[in-house]
Formats: sequence, structure tokens, C-alpha cells
Amino acid sequence: MREWSRRKPEYERRAAFALLAGLAVHDKKATYKQFRAALRLVAKASTDDRNFVKKAVNWALRQIGKRNAELREAATDVAESLAAAESRSARWIGHDALRELRRKAVL
Repeated sequence: MREWSRRKPEYERRAAFALLAGLAVHDKKATYKQFRAALRLVAKASTDDRNFVKKAVNWALRQIGKRNAELREAATDVAESLAAAESRSARWIGHDALRELRRKAVL
């Protein structure tokens, strides 16, 4: 996943974040530390304005944040920083993720 996140072709880069979203939901053995590191990849890729990449990055951020309370807080921090970024795609990712992460925190 880390290698794919650095690739330039749109669908290869998208695959990295789609895989990350899937791992956040299904890999019950993955640790908090692994997902904290993945949040750095999310932040780095958030400026990619290609539609499929942007949506996959957003999906990964939201799924990481829904994994547990600690990761929700970490993902919310990342989303807040993205929402305040200069990049249009980063702002979209941040605002969209915050809407869902804050709603989940209330439930």
C-alpha cells in the first residue's frame, strides 16, 4: 500500500487508499501505530485533485477514524488540518471527513 501511494498513475494511487480503507474495516490485527502512520500518507496524498484519488483518500481517512475512539481523534485532527489547507482537494477531503467523523462521535 505504501509503495502504491507514491505512484503517479491515478488508478494505482487510488488502489493504495482503497486498500487502506478496506484494511481499516477488516484487518482486526492491525495496530493503532500502523494506522497513525497511514494518516501521514493520507495527509500527503490529499493535495492530489484527481477525482478517484481524492475520493479514495477521503474514504481511507473516514474508515480509519471509525475504527476506534483513539483513531477517531487522530483522524479528526488530520481532517481539521486538511479543511484549513490551501489545496482545494485537501479542503474537500477534510470537510467531508469531518462531517462523518463528528456525526459518528455523537452516536
